[in-house]
Parts: sequence; C-alpha cells; structure tokens
Amino acid sequence: MLINQHRKFTPFNIISVSLIGLALCLGIFLHLPEKITPILFEPAINNLIGIRIGSNLSPGENVMITLALTLLQAFFLNRIINHFNFLGKPNFLTALLYMTLVSMLAPFLVLSPPLICNFIAIWMMGKLFNIYKQQDIKGLMFDLGMIVAIGSLIYFPFMVMMILLWISLIIFRPFNWREWTTPLLGFSAIYFLLGVVYYWIGRIQTFYAIFKPLSYAFPTELSLNVYDYLVVLPIIVALLFFLFVLKDHFFKSVVHLRKSFQLLFFMVLLTFGSFYLNDHITVNHFLLCAPPIAIYLAFYFTNSKAKWVYETLYVLIVAAIVYFQFT
Repeated sequence: MLINQHRKFTPFNIISVSLIGLALCLGIFLHLPEKITPILFEPAINNLIGIRIGSNLSPGENVMITLALTLLQAFFLNRIINHFNFLGKPNFLTALLYMTLVSMLAPFLVLSPPLICNFIAIWMMGKLFNIYKQQDIKGLMFDLGMIVAIGSLIYFPFMVMMILLWISLIIFRPFNWREWTTPLLGFSAIYFLLGVVYYWIGRIQTFYAIFKPLSYAFPTELSLNVYDYLVVLPIIVALLFFLFVLKDHFFKSVVHLRKSFQLLFFMVLLTFGSFYLNDHITVNHFLLCAPPIAIYLAFYFTNSKAKWVYETLYVLIVAAIVYFQFT
C-alpha cells in the first residue's frame, strides 16, 4: 500500500512520489482553462522590472512547471525533515504528503506567488530548526530577516513570518535583545536598498504604496466554494488522528522535536491570520500552510500502528482530491 511503501527510504520512492504528483494533477490537465496569466511577484518587483514573468506560458506549460516546482519543494522539505530526524527514521512520507496537499485544490496547481514563497518558507524552516543548538545566532537571524523581506517582495503577506522569527526565539532560546533586533535589521536592510532604488529612479511614492496592504481592514469572511471545504475534510480528520498520536509521543520525544512542532503550529496560525494582507484574497494563500501540515501528517502516518486506518485514510484523501477535480 502507498503509506507503507513510502515509509521506506528507497530511491524508488522518488519515482513513486513524482508519479503520484502527476496523477493528482490530471484533473486540471484534462480541464485546462483557455488562458492562465500568472502573477509571480508583487508590484514591488514588477514595477521595477516591467516584465510579467510567465505571461507567455501556455496553460499546459504553466501546470507542468508548477508540478516540477512542487516536486522540488517536496524533496527539499523531505530532506530537511530526515536531516533533523523528525520522524524517527528516514522515509519519503513528508514528500508524499506535501505533494498531496498542494494538489488538493485546482488553484494550487498553477503558478502563483505563494507557490514561489514555499521555497523560501521551507528554506527558513531548515534554518529555524538549526538555531536550537547554536551558540551565536545573531548572523543567522540577520539572514533570516533578509529572507523574510525577500519573500514579502514576492508575496506581501509573507511579511508576517517576521513574527515567526521572534516566536522561534521564544521557543528555542533564552532572551537576548541582540538576537531579537538582528532580524529587524536584516529585514530593514532589504527595504532600505529597495527604497534607495525607487528614490533613484524618481518613484518614491510607488515605494510607499508597497505598504498599503498594512492598512486593509480585517475581513470577516473569506469566500470559498463549498467544494473547497469538502475536499479539506479528510485532511482535518487526519490532523485529528495526528493529535492523538502526538499525545502518546510528545513527552517521549526529544526536546528539539517538541519545540519544533510548537513552531510549526505558530507558522500555520500566522499564515491563516495573514490572508487579508493582499488586495486579491485567493485560496492560493493557504499553500503556505502545506509545509508544516505535511510534516504533521507525515508524523502521524509514520507512527500510527493501525495499518487499515492510515491506509484507508490516505486513500480517502486521494479519492476526494480526484473526485473534486473532475466535478
């Protein structure tokens, strides 16, 4: 079965994850829209370069590039989780679950700023997991501040990850005011240099407009198709099972793992809370939740003992994705 197969750390699973990823996006291949115009960067970058990257891609090329990028992200995330031994043994479940999550909804299967930002989010996670045992992390936190700033230039709501950097310091480190200020310095350095460029070309007012989303009123609802909610139901059930498994393993786990799971929870929370920081609220925003949730699900599917339960649950998740892609 699929879960048991991907519990193994074998080269064959690289091919298997790739084939499953392709199968899960067949629905959009068979129902391609006539035209897809991807917006890959925020106006902060587009206004400077004056080119809409990807605008000449056909819908088929768009989806194929998206599949290739998500596969790279899946194996990148899988490598980080195996490196830190989050699951107790190396396997390919994190990659499998990531590809499953990013195939849940049709809008996830085309190029978008949140998709590009997931590379940065995964890179950040690897660095944040690494601060626990380091003595001097001021340089690392400065770099992370710059990384968040670069991510926010691609997708403005990514700016909220600055808060995640400070939360990571609360979770992993004793208080040190220098470690708290260095991320802000790194973040400010990127926007200062960008402001200098805008000022140099005589468009400083355009630079100020970058921060307009910070003044948006918080919306009281997010409009989603009813099908969007239904396809998420098996994932919610899997997360509930994860909580039961985590309860049994939490205090048996090493301190680093416990703290990392707490950090992932705040990452999901901040992502949900930042969806309004864009003038065009779309479901694509929630792609940023895929890396931490994939780790949670991989932990459940690695540690669950009831084979018929976890295999059936994964089949239901895949069946729901395929069904709603074709309806």
